[in-house]
Amino acid sequence: MATKKAASTAKKSTAKKSTTAAKKQSTNVTTVKAVESAPTAPQTTTKRGMSRFGLNRTPLVAALLAEFVGTFIFAATIIAGQGQPILVFFALVGVVLAVGTISGAYVNPALVIAGWITRRMKGFRAFMYIVAQILGAMLALVVLNMYVNATPAQPADMYSTGAIELFKAAAIPEGKEWLMFLAEFIGTLVLGFAVAGATREKKERTAAAFTVGLGVFLGLMIAGSAAAYLGGTSILNPAVAVSLQALSFDLWPIMVYVVGSTLGAIIGFLLFDTLRGKDDRETA
Repeated sequence: MATKKAASTAKKSTAKKSTTAAKKQSTNVTTVKAVESAPTAPQTTTKRGMSRFGLNRTPLVAALLAEFVGTFIFAATIIAGQGQPILVFFALVGVVLAVGTISGAYVNPALVIAGWITRRMKGFRAFMYIVAQILGAMLALVVLNMYVNATPAQPADMYSTGAIELFKAAAIPEGKEWLMFLAEFIGTLVLGFAVAGATREKKERTAAAFTVGLGVFLGLMIAGSAAAYLGGTSILNPAVAVSLQALSFDLWPIMVYVVGSTLGAIIGFLLFDTLRGKDDRETA
């Protein structure tokens, strides 16, 4: 009898110990999970700091500033580089890499209108983009012209080439207006086709940037050569046309550098979307 009671007492003691151990283990696991799921203070502080000093709460304002700065850099590079296609290529690649993730780096009113027509962005955003781009291009002209006006006078001698002037577009040749219109249309069509493809590239930023850069390079090589034969200048960008002092209130400058380039960009976008055949556009 004593033996049975001792055995029973031992079993109860063992059962109590196992129950107590199980409770302790459960409590430890619950505590560990609670600690793992609790956010750390430094991460929360960092996120608050980023939202406080960044523009992630106002993405449209950030996009407009990006288009303004990007167009300023692009237009200033074209003026300083005398419109050389290879320099325009590198300038546009750099701008797309710098601000492409913020605004798309259109930096061209013709491309913005084409993006709106093909439902890549909404009308209000497109209008604000165009305003920001024109202001950025105008600022590039003002800033560079300020430095040219501050240049010290050069002494007159046989090696002097005269007063320093900013690079600007040549006047549209008389009697060749429609040919200039066609050159601007074709060049911007090539650019628009390339940009339409780049806007669908969502993962490879570098590939998209070089696609856009090569598009403007090829467009300028084709349209620029055709315009040079006539004694004119190809621009492919209405905002940059402001920087190059090509626009005026006359009919043909507006027809060539605004209407021609815009129609070319629209056809380029529509052509790419037609060939791609899949409608996955996202309205911004």
